[in-house]
Amino acid sequence: MLSSANIHRWINRAALTSLPDPISGPPLRRGLGLWLTTFYGLGVVVGAGIYVLIGALAGVAGTHAPVSFLIAGIVAGITALSYMELTSRLPEAAGEVAYVDQGFARPALTLAVGVAIVIVATLVSATLSVGAAGYLQTLVGLPGWILVAAIVVVLGGFAIWGIVESATFAAVLTLIEIGGLLLVVGGAVYADPALVDRVGAVVPPPSWSVWPGIFAGAVIAFFAFLGFEDMVNVAEEVDEAETTMPRAIALVLAMSIGFYLIVATVCVLAVPIADLAASPAPLALVVGTALPGAGLLVTLIAIVAALNGILVQFILAARVLYGLAKRGRISAWFGRVDRRTRTPVNATLCVLATVFVLAISLPIAELAAASSRLILAIFILVNLALIRIKRRGGPPAPVSVPIAVPVLGALTSAALLAVSFYV
Repeated sequence: MLSSANIHRWINRAALTSLPDPISGPPLRRGLGLWLTTFYGLGVVVGAGIYVLIGALAGVAGTHAPVSFLIAGIVAGITALSYMELTSRLPEAAGEVAYVDQGFARPALTLAVGVAIVIVATLVSATLSVGAAGYLQTLVGLPGWILVAAIVVVLGGFAIWGIVESATFAAVLTLIEIGGLLLVVGGAVYADPALVDRVGAVVPPPSWSVWPGIFAGAVIAFFAFLGFEDMVNVAEEVDEAETTMPRAIALVLAMSIGFYLIVATVCVLAVPIADLAASPAPLALVVGTALPGAGLLVTLIAIVAALNGILVQFILAARVLYGLAKRGRISAWFGRVDRRTRTPVNATLCVLATVFVLAISLPIAELAAASSRLILAIFILVNLALIRIKRRGGPPAPVSVPIAVPVLGALTSAALLAVSFYV
């Protein structure tokens, strides 16, 4: 029996697919359940923040780096609630494209958002490629550009292979990187049990002088939460996406915030801030100081974490290009799906080439800052789109939040975006 909610969702989908669809061929393959989807998102969220940026963040926010993570997590979490409702309403590839299209019905804006998401994904991939190559250079003497090329080619092969295969590989990498974080925390506390007694040092004093650094750190830390929004772009490949995807987003945000607060606190208390900020492999430094000989293991795990994030971003960017092509916004060439792998091969190859060029051209700090600002702008638009959709009325979505949530999400994202230009 068709319920009113089902009819409403059917109308929403019909509205989005009413544009000319120049793509012929097989659809994307559905095969991701709750846990594969969760690990898909968790891998890029956790890996990107701690293993690559903790040193740079500590250099800006000092011992108060965990507070920067908390601020960034709150901003990301509010918008994540909006994404949970939107993905339950419109469980499609190129999620943000669908949300903005449904909310504003302006083709130029829809295209701009899709292009911005692809740019963010390629910037994130390039950032992580540089980070992974940096860790690899501590083990081998090859030039950075050769290591970046190898990373792009190998992970690009996985992205083309298939979504289930890629997500399964990502889940294995995620388990390895979580094990590395546990090793860092456990090793540091084992070597210095008194560290627990110094936890109060991360709390800012009642003075404005420390807050510019904390807010600047929050802009960097926000980059560490990029990933939950990536998940919605594989919705067409998720089983029962209307309910599975919101649950997976909630799990990813809760787990990543917990990991960040614990690991960041341990890092800033275990070694001098100057050493942490200057290290090209900060977590390896922390565990190496606590457990001599363990630094190499964490270096290897850090490489795994970065590779996981790169793989997820490759998948994301290709799906957004596919979604834009499916809606007739860009050339149908980007939307062609291989009949054997059921993946958008042309779009993936385009992403790989772009990432390589960016990774060997721009420094990591510029890549991270540009990514954070673009995604904040997208968050503002997505929240505004949900406000417009909810104000139209109609049956509630499978997952629904009060209208105050997207309002607050738009305001907090705008505030953090403004801060990013002044700190």
